[in-house]
Amino acid sequence: MKQEKMLSAISASKALSSGRGSCCDDDDCIADITENDPMIIGGLQNAVSAMLEGIGEDCEREGLLKTPERVARSLRFLTKGYREDPEELLKNAVFTEAYDEMVLVKDIDIFSMCEHHMLPFFGKAHVAYIPDGKIVGLSKLARVVEVFARRLQVQERLTQQIRDAIQNVLSPKGVGVVIEARHMCMVMRGVEKLNSVTTTSAMSGQFISSQSTRSEFLRLIKP
Repeated sequence: MKQEKMLSAISASKALSSGRGSCCDDDDCIADITENDPMIIGGLQNAVSAMLEGIGEDCEREGLLKTPERVARSLRFLTKGYREDPEELLKNAVFTEAYDEMVLVKDIDIFSMCEHHMLPFFGKAHVAYIPDGKIVGLSKLARVVEVFARRLQVQERLTQQIRDAIQNVLSPKGVGVVIEARHMCMVMRGVEKLNSVTTTSAMSGQFISSQSTRSEFLRLIKP
């Protein structure tokens, strides 16, 4: 019954509005006006309460009284990427420029959640591209990483999505993305390998066709 209430609340809320509004004066982020929609929060609260009961907890004890609401609001924040459009974000900061050498933003912090267990994975992203008459505001590269990371993910898909968004909007001569991350589903459960790091890469254009370009990129992102 609680699950049905949650689905009903979410469906009703989606029918209310799909608009977006700016939350920063410099237009560096986009916020959905339903970020704290009470119907969605209420539905998530019911689901969290059911989970707590399912693991044998007492939702009425003092320490857990506000936990369902806290978790609901936390999940809305951690999955806000579903309500943002990374390509539109990039398009708002594209400039004509003759620069045609590699542009690299490295060590971008990533915090995401594995879609298989809904446990965190976190690490660094390194994003590079070679302009072909168009550049983009540097902060937007980090924002694109953030948007895709704030969804339920697998690291492989996340890496490709970042590459594809930049390639689609800028049509550069090439894009290179490398992500290095630690997964709590491997650390806290399963094989429990504390120091394991997963590295994924996705490249296009000159990062594939030119060995020297790829080597330069990989050299520059080394610690």
